[in-house]
Amino acid sequence: MSENTSGDVPPKAPEPSGVDLARVALRAAKEQARARGVADQQKKQARRGGGLRSGARADGRDPVAFGAAINRLITERGWEAPAAVGGVMGRWPEIVGEDLAKHSEPLKYDEDERVLTVQCDSTAWAMQLRYLAPTLVARLNEDLGHGTVRLLKILGPNGPARRFGPLRAPGSKGPGDTYG
Repeated sequence: MSENTSGDVPPKAPEPSGVDLARVALRAAKEQARARGVADQQKKQARRGGGLRSGARADGRDPVAFGAAINRLITERGWEAPAAVGGVMGRWPEIVGEDLAKHSEPLKYDEDERVLTVQCDSTAWAMQLRYLAPTLVARLNEDLGHGTVRLLKILGPNGPARRFGPLRAPGSKGPGDTYG
């Protein structure tokens, strides 16, 4: 048996054959060609303005119509219901009628609770709107999609700011519900 001493040379790996050398050379040539192609492409783009312009085919850099861009943004963010309710706020007179629209104003929409808050300018109009609430909710859901508005929260008028001072009787709340 032979012992391996420090002076022994480890066995050599076999020399690559002609086919292996050809494969290595081909791989190196492909990498060089790819690198040259990328460099040439970058030079062409720099001459054309840095690649900021679109070509003949549609891609992500092409201009988009404003309405289409807004619709895509609304869809991507999941803002369909709030956007629809916002449209209702703009078309309030068409939905509730001119008389009611003169005395009421939609304030906000709570998407989680599906509640539309409406403020009236007098208690009489607030009461009228409360009577019409089921009909209005049905009309709104017909316009926006079933279940978009579950409830109308009707607010009466805001009274004047409470003032405190020596000329006020303690505990006096002011006009309260009869204001307006």
